[in-house]
Amino acid sequence: MNSFELQWLAPVPDNFKAELRELREAPEWLAERVLRLANSRLNLTQLLSLAKLVDGSSRRSIRPRCKVAILSNASTDLLLPAVSATGLRHDLLLDVQTAPFGMFTQEALDPQSATNQRHNDFVLLALDHRAFGLRALPCDAAAATQAVDAALQSLTSLVSALRAAHRGVTVVLQTLAPPTELLFGSLDTQLPGTLRWQLERINHALRAERRPGTLMLDAAALAGSVGLERWHDATQWAVGKFPFAHAIVPLYAEHLCRLLMAAQGKAKKCLVLDLDNTLWGGVIGDDGLAGIVLGQGNPAGEAFLSVQATALALRERGVLLAVSSKNDEAVARQVFREHPDMLLREEHIAVFQANWKDKATNLKAIAETLNIGIEALVFLDDNPAERQQVRLALPQVGVPELPEAPELFAATLLAGGYFESVHFTDDDRLRAGQYQANAARAAVLGATTDLAAYLESLDMRAEFSPFDALGRARITQLINKTNQFNLTTRRYNEAAVERFESDPSVFTLQIRLRDRFGDNGMVSVLICQADAVQRWVIDTWLMSCRVLNRGLEQQVLNKLVACAAERGITQLVGRFRPTEKNGMVKDHFQRLGFSGPVELDGELEWRLDVSGFLPTATAIEVFTASSL
Repeated sequence: MNSFELQWLAPVPDNFKAELRELREAPEWLAERVLRLANSRLNLTQLLSLAKLVDGSSRRSIRPRCKVAILSNASTDLLLPAVSATGLRHDLLLDVQTAPFGMFTQEALDPQSATNQRHNDFVLLALDHRAFGLRALPCDAAAATQAVDAALQSLTSLVSALRAAHRGVTVVLQTLAPPTELLFGSLDTQLPGTLRWQLERINHALRAERRPGTLMLDAAALAGSVGLERWHDATQWAVGKFPFAHAIVPLYAEHLCRLLMAAQGKAKKCLVLDLDNTLWGGVIGDDGLAGIVLGQGNPAGEAFLSVQATALALRERGVLLAVSSKNDEAVARQVFREHPDMLLREEHIAVFQANWKDKATNLKAIAETLNIGIEALVFLDDNPAERQQVRLALPQVGVPELPEAPELFAATLLAGGYFESVHFTDDDRLRAGQYQANAARAAVLGATTDLAAYLESLDMRAEFSPFDALGRARITQLINKTNQFNLTTRRYNEAAVERFESDPSVFTLQIRLRDRFGDNGMVSVLICQADAVQRWVIDTWLMSCRVLNRGLEQQVLNKLVACAAERGITQLVGRFRPTEKNGMVKDHFQRLGFSGPVELDGELEWRLDVSGFLPTATAIEVFTASSL
């Protein structure tokens, strides 16, 4: 599979130009039609055309754009529009700007520069090996080590200046792709002082150290995946100072946008698997258990095992697995239960949909059962007609374009980058099991008519503690990906979360929930800012939808008021800032007994007097950290 040609995406529609023209002339932003175009295998010219549509959309009522600045030692003229257009594929509406050529240092270090005054959400330091004046020093290892240290210190200074000027900005660093030329052949990577030796040490340091408020784009690994000969273009560097070949621009933009997408909590959560000719060869309903192709000793059988092994590996890192198959359910389940070579078993599948409904209908049912958005799904199916039906009906779903050869299925799925991550926590690792336990809770709830008795039967235990280093990554993750139960949807990066931990004017809570079915992990986050009149303004209150309607909202308020009273706080101020997705919590403060609302700068403000509050009993046992 040729990765730099984006083979996992659908082919560009034949009527691309006509479709683009219609969208440009439409009186409103037609998001689904734009998304269908963006989800195709666009080359650089097509990306530039789509970017013009985005640039001309300011008159339309679409959501605010995410601001991105790109600082580089090379020309970014082609990169900016490509990133803008590629962002649409990842539910990102981007406003991308750059600095004058060669001015990246001044733009980063000067607090009054256009970049620093723009208040970007992300700043990409798109620097390659030419930015640091590195040269081969094979006879002077000490000088080469100093050059490596100087390059890393330069990056540290740039990051520090950008973070000091931008409150809440995330700086994206990138590793350095080595040049193709070698002075000593294979010895270049071993001989101290060579350029390849220096670059490997810089890249190792960048990969090894997670700097607060930064993300890393592994450009060196990306260049290696396509080949350095394809990545570099000496002519284009000489003529226009382009950092890599024009053909690489769509791939680079894709990987950058994946990173931004993951940082904003938009990565996919669930892999939905077809069965026949996707997880095994053949049709189970026709060929029977002994007739399907699966297992060692057969090239096709081993290819399907690879698909299953990849699905299991994704599950182990927290991706949910579901099944959507046109099949008789009992027959389909038999393979999972009885075939000796099956790696996937029923206990690995969060939702099993085997019926004769169309795939789009089943995908909607899967999302509803798991209580996740339809945009969180990836659909893996060997049948091009099924893929097209889903793409047309549900363009928000990730649908990799599978080749005919099953030995390429797993590689194609992973190449799509649907499950890109910027953090990996224990909660991520346990997430698949948590969702399946939630399904078990739902089954128990469906079998009872007494909600109070059901909640008591769960034996719930909530653990309250302030923000700390141990929970920092997960807290940041929740802040940036929770959309529905999120009163203000304010986003903070890890550096900002770290500052909250030590700020005496900020009160924080992280809440974990356990019950008899298992550990739900960290499910709720609260940030309160103290004002000058002994009030706490609830800046952020979010909760995982997996634990809705169990009384946790009330128990969080019970704890919040108790902590406020201990600290002499007289009033809580709750704010609701409406977004496209958080309508479910519009009346949250009203349900909890706050008075109001008063409209203030587009937000609804609610108030609760601490002295008059009476806690409400819940079925949740509370455990509080000694540091709270």
